[in-house]
Amino acid sequence: MNTDGERMYKFAGDLFPICRSITGEGVVKTLSMISDYISAKMTIHQVPSGTQVFDWTVPKEWKIRQAYIEDEQKSKIIDFQKNNLHVMGYSAPVDKWVDLDELKKYIYTQKDQPDVIPYVTSYYKERFGFCMSENQKNSLKEGRYHMYVDSELFDGNLTYGEVVLPGQTQEEIFFSTYTCHPSMANNECSGPALAAELINWIDKRKDNRYTYRFIFIPETIGSITYLSRNLEHLKKHMKAGFVLTCVGDDREYSIVESKYADTLADKVLENVLSYHAPQYKRYSFLNRSSDERQYNAVGVGLPVVAFSRSKCGEYPEYHTSLDDMTLVSESGFQGAFDVMTQVIEALEYNYNYKINIVCEPQLGKRGLYPTISQKGSYDEVMAIKDFIAYADGRNDLIDISNIIKVPVKRLCTIVDQLNANGMLEQKR
Repeated sequence: MNTDGERMYKFAGDLFPICRSITGEGVVKTLSMISDYISAKMTIHQVPSGTQVFDWTVPKEWKIRQAYIEDEQKSKIIDFQKNNLHVMGYSAPVDKWVDLDELKKYIYTQKDQPDVIPYVTSYYKERFGFCMSENQKNSLKEGRYHMYVDSELFDGNLTYGEVVLPGQTQEEIFFSTYTCHPSMANNECSGPALAAELINWIDKRKDNRYTYRFIFIPETIGSITYLSRNLEHLKKHMKAGFVLTCVGDDREYSIVESKYADTLADKVLENVLSYHAPQYKRYSFLNRSSDERQYNAVGVGLPVVAFSRSKCGEYPEYHTSLDDMTLVSESGFQGAFDVMTQVIEALEYNYNYKINIVCEPQLGKRGLYPTISQKGSYDEVMAIKDFIAYADGRNDLIDISNIIKVPVKRLCTIVDQLNANGMLEQKR
């Protein structure tokens, strides 16, 4: 496969069939596959059930082997082996024959989307249940039905993965994505696929200024657990953080801002998106939906935003069987990858710059300005002249980009040119 998008799409497809939840074998298998895909070492952490993590408690581990509903003729109406969304996530075991009216008490549907199977969970209250389309539920005939779930809830572990790519400094850029949903392509598989590809890309870069930290966690309880163990370190070292979720489709890009929309993460992602995809959607923290909730919570206050294409909860296929591999695409993945690599490059170059020459520099003798003056030639070098005008030590690179309306990606080249000529000073 030649492109980043092709590789990510293929890897997301490999992850798609796995039945994941917030704990259990599906999570472990997913982390193992990510570990095999990336070039860096992943550290696996296990936190025992019952562990207190701030105001929460790590739940029991869930294991499921089989689930189905069958009729009196032993025909399976739904089968977990054919679609793992057919069983409620964290469903307790059951083996019981019931009539139709009783069966319907344990069936969950999405009435406003009558053809889809919804994704339904019950993590923190023990119950059993099944999911099917509203149309299928309405087609069931009177009779007896066998409800069967072969599962267990037991004291085990919450498992998550962590990858740290050391840089020249201990200042960190943080990425968080989750590994807890079953077969949903955009909402689940796209985030880990993008994070894994970014790890490989960063690992190949030379002389990274920042240390890069990636975590692969179950949503909500995973971020809370991680913060309970690492909050002081993150407060000390994190410069910017990004939640990666729903990044594989071809719709508009989205950012969910930090609580006050005033962090470096807000600043750099909005700058990159303003040039890469000016029609991007900006959501305030009041519209939060994923782990940006935890990272911005009271007492935490980390500089974290969420990055998506279609935002969680804002597209019709979300948390249904329609969120399959036809919803995501190679081009969708490639676009998300391009945005985040530009964000990383912008952060790596983001110093406060100051030209070390008094008054306007003579660019022609350095090969940075055409030696023949003609109408139109001046326009070609306005970006470099404007950069120099605002490189007075007051502005960082992103500020200058916002002021002179030139993408950071182009300004990075100008910085390299000026540095090669010994014309720039930089400070953090």
